[in-house]
Amino acid sequence: MATTSTTGSTLLQPLSNAVQLPIDQVNFVVCQLFALLAAIWFRTYLHSSKTSSFIRHVVATLLGLYLALFCFGWYALHFLVQSGVSYCIMIIIGVENMHKYCFVFALGYLTVCQITRVYIFDYGQYSADFSGPMMIITQKITSLAYEIHDGMFRKDEELTPSQRGLAVRRMPSLLEYLSYNCNFMGILAGPLCSYKDYITFIEGRSYHMIHSGENGKEEIQSERTEPSPNIAVIQKLLVCGLSLLFHLTISKTLPVEYNIDEHFQTIASWPAKVTYLYISLLAARPKYYFAWTLADAINNAAGFGFRGYDKNGEARWDLISNLRIQQIEMSTSFKMFLDNWNIQTALWLKRVCYERASFSPTVRTFILSAIWHGVYPGYYLTFLTGVLMTLAARAMRKNFRHYFIEPPQLKLFYDVVTWIVTQIAISYTVVPFVLLSIKPSFMFYSSWYYCLHIAALLVLFFLPVEKTQRGKKTHENVQLSQSKTFERENSLGQNSFSRTNNVCSQNQEVASRHSLLKQ
Repeated sequence: MATTSTTGSTLLQPLSNAVQLPIDQVNFVVCQLFALLAAIWFRTYLHSSKTSSFIRHVVATLLGLYLALFCFGWYALHFLVQSGVSYCIMIIIGVENMHKYCFVFALGYLTVCQITRVYIFDYGQYSADFSGPMMIITQKITSLAYEIHDGMFRKDEELTPSQRGLAVRRMPSLLEYLSYNCNFMGILAGPLCSYKDYITFIEGRSYHMIHSGENGKEEIQSERTEPSPNIAVIQKLLVCGLSLLFHLTISKTLPVEYNIDEHFQTIASWPAKVTYLYISLLAARPKYYFAWTLADAINNAAGFGFRGYDKNGEARWDLISNLRIQQIEMSTSFKMFLDNWNIQTALWLKRVCYERASFSPTVRTFILSAIWHGVYPGYYLTFLTGVLMTLAARAMRKNFRHYFIEPPQLKLFYDVVTWIVTQIAISYTVVPFVLLSIKPSFMFYSSWYYCLHIAALLVLFFLPVEKTQRGKKTHENVQLSQSKTFERENSLGQNSFSRTNNVCSQNQEVASRHSLLKQ
């Protein structure tokens, strides 16, 4: 029987016993399915055209807090404490320095909670825990603090285009703030969204979109008929179903821990070890596909997540999508994998760390990512290895890729080889993330003789690597570009200024991540 202790409701214990899953996981899935139904009701009966933003904020917040209490019991109070203290910091400290204090407090409080859970309660358990939602709330608190700092303290000329688009120009009310942090659509599994996107959705302004005209300039579209998210939701639910089925059937037969099994290490050939490493890590991904895609479907069902229309006039519902499965599985570079995995977290790391770091942005970003994920030693091994692999992959790509662009047959050969290398490198890197503990992680790496670590170090030692200069000249060039962009935005008119910038920033975020990760 799956009779594990829980701080949340035990109402579903019989179902937990029937399906042989921990009660925490059953509570999570049932609450997310309830949130899906609530999202449909929210869009139908509490649509922005039928009720006020105040009512929508109140209902979204109360439903979110109820789900948190059902899943985590009194531990859900941590969500209110973290959010409440951070809001007080914003009010008391002021816009000049509040982003620093909010960042330290929110991340510090999250870390204390993670230490308490891991080393006092249930080390190594993957059941749903209260620190999971706190990770999302931490992202929201810190993102909003930086956005308010950008919008209410810094000059527009000092901001990048994406920062200017996301900047918040007034202090949110307590209700708006709690609704953003604790709404039922994202409190359990996210994903992260910008404050301006969320408020635009609540107020019903998400359908005043922009479109590129024939001359390449951005033109404001008049309001169109609100698109239905039903097809997008159904497609995502189908992905959820397949991912859950794969996880419950195949994933359990291919445990990652078998990579360090002594008998397997003794009898298996190197091709067998490489093959099983890839397959076992491939089998570990569907549970993330399920959770993140379901969270995306819930937001879409409520009417949130509409990005605009593509060039064919089709509605896009990927504004806050957290992954692109096809691109992940077909990645031919480390960067391509990272660009499509946990997208909103990658954007958060870029916004609050990478683009604001004065030195070593890649290293500092990976360290922040490790701290945010938790206190298991395996996380730090994974992200430290990830730094090495990212820098080595970047060096290899810059030194050799241009030799394989033409003819198409040579490009195909290059893509096949880089796909194989990338998938092996990714699997090798994330094994400690799954194993969690330090001893089994080193057992795995030692069984592989640290071969990819050594190969990456040799690449960095022998191949020339371009170093990013983040000095005054670069800053001046960025400011010049920003000023031109700002002038163009002003010409679009004040009535559509907020939403236009917001949509522009989302498109720029996706495009700029490629160039930023190369720096």
